[in-house]
Amino acid sequence: SVPCSAILSSYLLGERLNLLGKLGCLLSLVGSTVMVIHAPEDEEVTTLEEMTSKLKEPGFLAYAAILLALCFLLIFYLAPRYGRSNILVYLTICSVIGAFSVSSVKGLGIAIKGFFAGQPVLQHPLTWILVITLVASITTQINYLNKSLDIFSTSLVFPIYYVLFTTIVITTSIILFKEWVTMTVVDIIGTVCGFLTIILGVFLLHAFKDMDVSLGNLPQVLQNEQPAPVTRDDKNILIEVDNSSIAPEDKPKVFVLY
Repeated sequence: SVPCSAILSSYLLGERLNLLGKLGCLLSLVGSTVMVIHAPEDEEVTTLEEMTSKLKEPGFLAYAAILLALCFLLIFYLAPRYGRSNILVYLTICSVIGAFSVSSVKGLGIAIKGFFAGQPVLQHPLTWILVITLVASITTQINYLNKSLDIFSTSLVFPIYYVLFTTIVITTSIILFKEWVTMTVVDIIGTVCGFLTIILGVFLLHAFKDMDVSLGNLPQVLQNEQPAPVTRDDKNILIEVDNSSIAPEDKPKVFVLY
């Protein structure tokens, strides 16, 4: 989604994609590849009954209760007070709600497979619970994401939302499906490094998108950097004044050192 949105906006919307943006797209692809190579295989959940048992586990119920409490705190207390001044408030709401939308999509995918296999999924109460949860969560996400885009810059909203949303979704997947239980240390490190590489790519893509940097003008950009000012002590100034042939009228000609 990161490189595709950047490339399409470059061609369709006329937005510029400089050298750092192209490097950010490349890093996003590399990080995604590393994550796929080291990604855990989730436990096989093929029926709504198995999905129901997963959702009823105490660990996930406690996690879901914490997310709901955090969401209500953000919506009813923090958002009216700090939503228009702090970019994290609205985006945290979208990210927290995203945990429920992703879980609902997973369950509905299982329900759709069962429906085409001839299973009575429409009579199962979990199907309708997942539909209601998905509609409510997506509606809330769109609402607060649009509020954030109306107030803050898109270049700030998109990368922050991407990182928060992906982090919470990965955490939800770990708790609900226990995907990381059988992973080796190498796979865990590889997955984390891949995710950090994607974050770096998103940062390069959006933080420097207004800079005019390309392979053609890269040497000029590097050469045009202003040199750091040289700090001179009193001794250097005294020597320069003493060695000057013509001393300005406003400069003292006698120095007394204590």
